[in-house]
Amino acid sequence: MDFSQVLAEKTDTILYHWVIAVRKDRRIESADDLSYTAIRNHIPDVLKAMVTVLSKSEDSDIKSIVTASFQHGVLRFEQGFDPAEIAREYHLLRTVIFETIETDLLRITPAGIIRSMRLIDAVIDEASARCFKSYVNERLREIQYLYASLTSHNQELKRLVNANQDYISQLAHDFKHPLTSIIGYSDLFLRQQRQKDTDVNIEHIERVLRNGRHLLRLINDVLEISRYDAGQIKLQPESTDVRELIKNVCEMLEPMAAQKNLQVVVNCDRAPDKVITDSLQLQQIVTNLLSNAIRYTKSGTIKILCQILDDDRQAIALMLPSNSVLENLSPATSETMVTACEAILDHKPYFAIAISDTGIGIAPEDQGRIFEPYFRANSANQPPLPDSTGLGLAIVYRLVKLLQGQINLISQVGIGSTFFVKLPLQVEIHSKEQRTVN
Repeated sequence: MDFSQVLAEKTDTILYHWVIAVRKDRRIESADDLSYTAIRNHIPDVLKAMVTVLSKSEDSDIKSIVTASFQHGVLRFEQGFDPAEIAREYHLLRTVIFETIETDLLRITPAGIIRSMRLIDAVIDEASARCFKSYVNERLREIQYLYASLTSHNQELKRLVNANQDYISQLAHDFKHPLTSIIGYSDLFLRQQRQKDTDVNIEHIERVLRNGRHLLRLINDVLEISRYDAGQIKLQPESTDVRELIKNVCEMLEPMAAQKNLQVVVNCDRAPDKVITDSLQLQQIVTNLLSNAIRYTKSGTIKILCQILDDDRQAIALMLPSNSVLENLSPATSETMVTACEAILDHKPYFAIAISDTGIGIAPEDQGRIFEPYFRANSANQPPLPDSTGLGLAIVYRLVKLLQGQINLISQVGIGSTFFVKLPLQVEIHSKEQRTVN
């Protein structure tokens, strides 16, 4: 029997059952939203080359295996697969092949069975090895891109450090841990590369990327603060749908809240239909405040309120915590909350965004400094998060001022925090920045 011919005839069947197996396997979640063609990828070329390897009359087409597997690894990187998912793919391919051809295998001699099984195993092993090699190469390219970006930011950072000597010690402290990790794992990776008999450890590369991205985010926050303080951020007013903007931010951060089983309640019933503001800066304000609320809340509910401000005192009731919470507060704290709510109703036309959480709260002695760069409030129940930069609220404070608004905080330890942002329905553009706003 020419077993290669049997395999060639059943290639379509193997592919069909393999794609189904990949879709059903819960350990390959990256394939959930992919089409049949996207999952199949270059596997047909691997099977075609396998036929030539099994054939006694044709020359083995090793080159096709190498090419197809290399392209498979590149595409799986672009599709967001992780190494474990790729390994699982090839495991399923091996299983499906042997299940499909089992009946035909039993019809040939024992020597033929052993030969065929060994050759199929060898082809799959070679294909998976080539696939992983191209996958790792793409990861390395991402590291190189990240390195180039970090180098560029580092040059800008040197300029800022020279102009802001007061921040040097704090920056050095914040950069120390991610940089140490990047250097350590990079060194380990390079030493592994020099040892030809040692495989590349994907986990080390992932840690380099994770810490590099954290460092890049920290640098971007520093640059954002510096650009504002240098007056380099210019308003770009446009007609903005606040309801849609808040909805988009909530959808973006929904996985973060779902991971902690937090309920996010949005009330935009009295929100303005349209405002004239810089939508990009407004979105960053809402994103920073909501993500901060999620990160520092272990359980409970996060509420987002947006509404036009007028003389209607019902706005105060909507912004304040529930009565059951107010009853647990001291009289002084309750009075402070009401006063703060009344303060943002003094002028019109304005609208307000209030974000409340049931998190750890902020101590009174820390509330006066919460908007300072690099300041991180301490709590006996929870220290500052390891990836916290102390810049998120400082950026919010500056952006609110840029949009000609104001921000207030009401908080009590163990009860939660509420941030009130009051913004004009239409920002004013100074004469030198006059432009037509639709």
